[in-house]
Amino acid sequence: MIHEVDEALRGLLRESGLEASGVEVVLDAPTRDWAARRNAPTVCVFLYDVREDVTRRGSGGGEVHDADGYVVARRTPPRWFELTYLVTAWASRPQDEHRLLSQALATLVAADALPERLLTGTLAELGLTVGLDTAGAAPDAPAASDVWSALGGELKASFDVRVRAPLAGVSRTAAPPVTEGLVVRSATRGHDGDPVPGRRLRYEGVADPGPDGFAGPRERRPAPARRRRGGRQP
Repeated sequence: MIHEVDEALRGLLRESGLEASGVEVVLDAPTRDWAARRNAPTVCVFLYDVREDVTRRGSGGGEVHDADGYVVARRTPPRWFELTYLVTAWASRPQDEHRLLSQALATLVAADALPERLLTGTLAELGLTVGLDTAGAAPDAPAASDVWSALGGELKASFDVRVRAPLAGVSRTAAPPVTEGLVVRSATRGHDGDPVPGRRLRYEGVADPGPDGFAGPRERRPAPARRRRGGRQP
């Protein structure tokens, strides 16, 4: 999930026109040695804190369906995590850095969530909103001076971006759907002496299984219609 958020953030910043103007968007840690090797204008989006939002931890589970609508697995609820990124700009002059930082800030603050078109992997599969909080106050977040001290660099202009993303639950394969009913046979014979055909219980419109019972091939019945979000039937 973390790498999927990384790429979505990079994609959002690329769409702002940064790369078109020759600016690199990277995910590196902005250490002193890294900064000394910079030879091009750069916007750095560095992940430095990951913690779970326990208030959103759920119970129960959900169903995973195949292309035909059948349940093929059951999945535990997703766990939600807050990922905090430090966004900085690097250029030869402070005014250029501030211009790049302003462009990155304007792009990220305009989005309350990562656009669906940029989500990949499990984030796209879950179909849940991945929220963004740009340059907002976070009382439990590390102080900027502490972050820069840990990186071994000097304090410079930056802002935080917090992403609230779901981590997909564990999937367990479900048993195949029941497509045949129960057949009851008796030793009773009809008036002509022939055995009475088996009687199928509960399921209607399905032929007698014949002498092979359920070992023979069976036609798969259509899956029941699934209820859409909001309670409406498709």
